[in-house]
Amino acid sequence: MLSSWILAALDWIGTISFAISGSLIAIGHGLDLFGVLMVGTITAVGGGIIRDLILGHTPPMIFFRTEILLAAVLTAFLVFVFISYRSNRFTIIRHRVEKLNLIFDSFGLGAFSVAGVQIACDGGYGDRFVLCALMGCLTGVGGGIVRDMLVNVKPYVFTKHVYAVASLIGSVLYYLILRYTDYGDIGSFAALFFVVILRLLAARYHWELPKIKNR
Repeated sequence: MLSSWILAALDWIGTISFAISGSLIAIGHGLDLFGVLMVGTITAVGGGIIRDLILGHTPPMIFFRTEILLAAVLTAFLVFVFISYRSNRFTIIRHRVEKLNLIFDSFGLGAFSVAGVQIACDGGYGDRFVLCALMGCLTGVGGGIVRDMLVNVKPYVFTKHVYAVASLIGSVLYYLILRYTDYGDIGSFAALFFVVILRLLAARYHWELPKIKNR
């Protein structure tokens, strides 16, 4: 069983990381302040909302955790303010912004993948391997899918750098650690950093799943 403070830490890491990632993408697509706040927030909480609806937690838990929701909105706002002061250099620093986005997005993916598995297990589904693994993956990638739909691009999860695969493998890894060992606390961070490292390596070396290219 994962310590409550570690689960809370994963929530904060994932929320802030994904809020930053979503906000940067929204700014890159030219959205206004409201659009940045909306996209940044939904990136942070969207996966958890979808997971809770599937598990029958209604209303979703995020609406009972105002501090997490406000943290996502505030993070998106601060990103908007920071970039607005450097708007004249945004094109110049876009490459650095993309690298920064990759890092935050990877940490958000890892943290939420682990948290999703834990929440499914806590909900009484600990003996359901497939369900727990998929809830981890969905928590990790769900917000990003909604984000990409809002900015009208192909969901990143289906096109780039083994994104969902990294989340799914990390979810399976954490489930096995949680289920068959007594090292849930250590295992949570091991699975998180596994996802982060796999994502960064996939981006660095352009690892991708096979595609059928249109001729």
